[in-house]
Amino acid sequence: MSMSLLRLSPLLLALTLAACDDAPRFTQAEPGEALSGGKATVQRSDRNAYSLPSANLSPERRLDFSVGNSFFRSPWVIAPSTTTARDGLGPLFNTNACQNCHVRDGRGHPPEPGDSNAVSMLVRLSIPDQPYLAREIERIGVVPEPTYGTQLQDMAIPGVAPEGKVRVSYDSHTVTFKDGHQVELQRPTLQITQLGYGPMHPDTRFSARVAPPMIGLGLLEAIAEADILANEDPDDRNRDGIRGRANRVWDDAQGKTVLGRFGWKAGQPNVNQQNVHAFAGDMGLTSTLQPKDDCTAAQTDCLAAPNGDGQDGEKEVSDNILRLVTFYTRNLGVPARRDVGAPQVLAGKNLFFQAGCQGCHTPQFTTSANANEPELANQVIRPYSDLLLHDMGPGLSDERTEFAANGQDWRTPPLWGVGLSETVSGHSRFLHDGRARNLLEAVLWHGGEAQAARDQVLTFNAEQRAALLAFLNSL
Repeated sequence: MSMSLLRLSPLLLALTLAACDDAPRFTQAEPGEALSGGKATVQRSDRNAYSLPSANLSPERRLDFSVGNSFFRSPWVIAPSTTTARDGLGPLFNTNACQNCHVRDGRGHPPEPGDSNAVSMLVRLSIPDQPYLAREIERIGVVPEPTYGTQLQDMAIPGVAPEGKVRVSYDSHTVTFKDGHQVELQRPTLQITQLGYGPMHPDTRFSARVAPPMIGLGLLEAIAEADILANEDPDDRNRDGIRGRANRVWDDAQGKTVLGRFGWKAGQPNVNQQNVHAFAGDMGLTSTLQPKDDCTAAQTDCLAAPNGDGQDGEKEVSDNILRLVTFYTRNLGVPARRDVGAPQVLAGKNLFFQAGCQGCHTPQFTTSANANEPELANQVIRPYSDLLLHDMGPGLSDERTEFAANGQDWRTPPLWGVGLSETVSGHSRFLHDGRARNLLEAVLWHGGEAQAARDQVLTFNAEQRAALLAFLNSL
């Protein structure tokens, strides 16, 4: 990579030199930088940019992708039904189709005032760890709320009471940049009303979670475990203030603890299990790995409701349907970056690195040779995530543990495709609970291990802020 200042435009030179006294790192786009997903990268930047198959998927394998897509998009119905391939919804659920949460395979959002259901945001539940439940904690990562379980379901089939309703209100405070520019941040407060099964445990902990985008999941799964663990630094040996840690979670199929990769706290080990738990928790659908409906002992109507199991005992989500949905979700391509060589984008990239954001948002990996899908193997990818847990400070804490993650720990979310979020999803809400209304607000909520980077950003003037956002929006 050339570092020659002769390649800098006046704007790039001014913005990068204003940030610090070091010579600028990036003066031109890196080779292949626009291909965030390697050869699997898709060349679309419209509202369907998140919904395309990996570019290197063969026509024959795109048939399986299309069939998996149909099960991801189409609603499931209440059992018994003539639609036997898609019956068994509920008895308790949050939505009746995956696509309702991940609209066009994109990002969810908090409920708006007046919404009857949260839909693309759910609420995790648990109570403080109990030593005598150590085996249960090892398997599911938390102690469930005794009556309502680990997830509040605000919809139900006829004859079964929904668990409750979710509302969100906000308090605001102002953050001021060095040049006097002010940004209002909103802190959400959850309100759980109309509880269907009596009061909750007095020490119940709540965590709102919006649906994350679906792109590039198979590529993240294909990163070698050793490459992820190489970035761990729980004791901060390099003294950069960043202490990435891997979550260790239960693998249902293997029956043992393994590396966590997926979910806001890296609470799931692989794409298949992520799908299994989403089917179970979000739609009340059983599968081989989750063979029972998500009903607690106190929910007798839920336990007595009919199911959609097949006559031979096959579960509501058959092994073949699960295979197809997993193939689909593994192979949703990452859109190509835009304007990677533009002066303002390069200036923002320098500022991103000079603030230290890459300490958690690791730019690049090469996927392993033995990926689950051959198209995803040996790809140079640029997810801008280390898939590790980081303490993000009390401002983002949900006070809820999940396996090795504590309340302030969150997995670094991948940034690829983030600049197309509003185009695809129709909104620009970010962070685990959707509190940030744009990317700048998301940056300003960073604390804990990211406090130093956030403080550096607060020194940026208007041109530098615009450059940083131009870089993020190019991803």
